[in-house]
Amino acid sequence: MTPVQQKVLTQLPSNSSDCLVQAKTGTGKTIAFLLPALQSLLSGKAFPHGQVAILIMAPTRELALQIAAECDGLTAKLTPRFECHTAFGGTARGSNLNKFLRGNPTVLVATPGRLNDILGEERVREKFEDIRTLILDEADRMLDSGFLGDVKNALKRLPPKSTGWQGMCFSATIPPSLKDVVSTVLYPGYTHLSTVDENDVPTIASVPQYVVVVPEVKDIFTSLFALIKREYAANPNNFKTIVFGTTANGVALLNALFEAAASNISPNLKIFQLQSRLNQNIRTRTTNEFRDCTSGVLFASDVVGRGMDFPNVGLVIQLGLPSNAEQYIHRVGRTARAGNDGRAVIVLTEAESYFARINKKLAIIPYPTNIQAEAAESATAVSSAFDSVDMLTKSKAYQAFLGFNKTFMKNLRTDNGGLVAMANEYAEAMQCPEQPMIDKKIVGKMGFKGVRGLRVGTVERAPAPARGPGRGGNATPGPGRGANPGVNAGTGPPRASNGGLGQGRGSNSGMGGSAGKRKQENFDSDQDTERFNPRTQGRGRGGQRRGGGGRGGGRGGQMEMPW
Repeated sequence: MTPVQQKVLTQLPSNSSDCLVQAKTGTGKTIAFLLPALQSLLSGKAFPHGQVAILIMAPTRELALQIAAECDGLTAKLTPRFECHTAFGGTARGSNLNKFLRGNPTVLVATPGRLNDILGEERVREKFEDIRTLILDEADRMLDSGFLGDVKNALKRLPPKSTGWQGMCFSATIPPSLKDVVSTVLYPGYTHLSTVDENDVPTIASVPQYVVVVPEVKDIFTSLFALIKREYAANPNNFKTIVFGTTANGVALLNALFEAAASNISPNLKIFQLQSRLNQNIRTRTTNEFRDCTSGVLFASDVVGRGMDFPNVGLVIQLGLPSNAEQYIHRVGRTARAGNDGRAVIVLTEAESYFARINKKLAIIPYPTNIQAEAAESATAVSSAFDSVDMLTKSKAYQAFLGFNKTFMKNLRTDNGGLVAMANEYAEAMQCPEQPMIDKKIVGKMGFKGVRGLRVGTVERAPAPARGPGRGGNATPGPGRGANPGVNAGTGPPRASNGGLGQGRGSNSGMGGSAGKRKQENFDSDQDTERFNPRTQGRGRGGQRRGGGGRGGGRGGQMEMPW
């Protein structure tokens, strides 16, 4: 039994008491809230069939699935059988909603946006009329991710607190913004428990952190390859590593590159990827496979930046700038969990190296070995691997590079022209024969109209690439390759949606939920937890524009920015 489980199960006045519990991620919080909630339900008055008794809100799809899996394990032998349902973006709205309405969803685990959306229907609200327990997991993360509005709106659509349901709030930190939600979810006089010792050394402080500074953008791929090869050679049997990229399309590129190049490191090295543009079935399968494996490299966006528990990750690598120090910390927190050792390395260009200098409290020191000679030696292997990466993947990564770094121009001490030059160097490093073409509408949206160095034209729209098995003998499915018909110069189009999504983060795929508000500096990154899916979006209300603050159109063909 972990400390948080022991404290909740022994110090909670009763299984139905309201509580605010502070505990670090990866410490067994899920069991700590499931056991009291289930015990309270089993020992209480008879519960109506077909009603939701326990509602759990979680900030990400992956975390929701993780909670549901633990709930299924706990309730597998109960009689009568408890059904644990999930509700989150990226899945078919109609079929999942019908399953929920026809079933006996004793437990529902949902992300805030999707929950808020389905509660807009009276037939759904009727399923919550006798709710017994409401749990907020990773509450600080939900608020950090811009879900405060969705959480508040969902709470307004549930029976009022005066009806007597239990509130449980679990969080790694207790920021001031949490007080507003606590006052709605918990009765005054609630029990406050904490397993965080104020004198404890923060998790990140116990993790050795290094920086590799490469001279120019063109050196990032060879340097990353050399770094992974060196680290793998030092620990080939238990090399479980997460590599964070800055954008979803950037992660897709890294995955494609290393699927082709991994055999130059080891024929046994498994490659995985998790990012928001993969469909939910693939994301779920990949999550389970990487969690269970003993060795492999997961290329990931911030859909796994916090809240996901992958055991025995010994190394976290970050390629490129984090949006801020907090994001950096959450990524590093994927290693050194549950008392295990871990290390972290961030790879930055000379222009990006300011991040390590200005964040002195993070104790980032130079990587102990100069890997530039090894990076130069890897140029042939990396170049050959890039030859097998399709132009569509490269084109999307190129546009994503421009879009993400646009928000950091001041810190990078450059202007539009300088940023385009950096992006073209990025294209050269990808072995592109010329710069990928960018649709003139996208150029305008990114603020690059009239900037020299871009190939601007009308990029024909094509269907999204198939989500097929990955390359290189990798058992983990990844984006399928192959050119899409009708793509000009092999470049990828911006996709058009049917729903009224703006460029908002946190919108509900296939359910048209309200998009979460995002700060300008994050508008290109992949920190979203419920992203737009062009194949399922159909009931949009108009989302908050990412970084722009404007509203997306109602049911028109609002374009999705291609990163």
